Amino acid sequence: MIGRLVVVCAAFVLVGCGEVAQTSKPVAVGGFPLTVRNCGHDVVIDAPPARAVSLNQSSTEILLSLGLADRMVGTATWTDPIRPDLASANARVPQLSMNKPSMEAVLDAEPDFVSASFAGTLGPGGVADRAEFDKLGVPTYLAPSDCVGKVAGSEDGARTAPLTMTLIYDEIRDLAKIFDVTDRGEKLIGELQRRMTDAAVTADVDLAFWFSDIRAPYLAGCCGAPGIIASTVGARNVPADTADEWPQVSWEAIADLDPDALVLADLSRRTIDGDALDTKIRFLESNPVTAQLTAVREKRYIVVNGADLNPSIRTVDGTEKVAHRLRELGLVAGN
Repeated sequence: MIGRLVVVCAAFVLVGCGEVAQTSKPVAVGGFPLTVRNCGHDVVIDAPPARAVSLNQSSTEILLSLGLADRMVGTATWTDPIRPDLASANARVPQLSMNKPSMEAVLDAEPDFVSASFAGTLGPGGVADRAEFDKLGVPTYLAPSDCVGKVAGSEDGARTAPLTMTLIYDEIRDLAKIFDVTDRGEKLIGELQRRMTDAAVTADVDLAFWFSDIRAPYLAGCCGAPGIIASTVGARNVPADTADEWPQVSWEAIADLDPDALVLADLSRRTIDGDALDTKIRFLESNPVTAQLTAVREKRYIVVNGADLNPSIRTVDGTEKVAHRLRELGLVAGN
């Protein structure tokens, strides 16, 4: 189906995915056309986008934080409720799908720009490969956090270098430049940097970050967003002997590590056992192996949203929540 759309519509914009209207070239403004190098692609922007579609929540929240709701025509792939401060703006943007939308649904919105946080959404096996959008004349942007320092094609897999907040700030700068709101981008980055500085504490503890799944739990490896959170609060992220972002680790291995506290993701989705917080805690306190963990016996639980453990502005939210709870638990030096 996608191939047929590409052939029929390569020089057009789809209207209702049924009738076709010929496009006119956007009117250039100062600094445009603009070329941004992104994840091995040259993204050519003729004019600041006016009809953007964001395919992942993380990307959506950056665009909304930049005050761009009036230039967005669709969002998709939601894992958690919108940040409260963005709820009003988000309500003005159509939601194409709670999950991954079809290519047709995206094209129905007549986008002039498409952004995503993960190659699993914008790439092979996702909504469409970037090349498909290129053929339709729709520029795309993928978060650098999902390509820079990461093994290609490894959605939840290995990184060749630890993730840093610099990649999140680079994403904000790129998107602000593309939409010609660079001042807003620098203001947002400054706010995030200040919050990260304010959240920094010294907690000489081991933390294990549990995302989901009970039988073969996904726990954070050394080098993704949880690694940023752990290092900012002065803690150690265990297990730290794998560069995989979310390896599946046995409970026996976690028992051997015996972390001081557990960071538990309370996911809005309900796909598998272990998505919801209550199922996590019920399992931890009833399973013979996990019930003996120090963190479980002491009920040292730190609750975050699933999105807080993704590379995004939510990484800052996650850092603040972890730092705050560590203080409550008396695990911060000088507390």
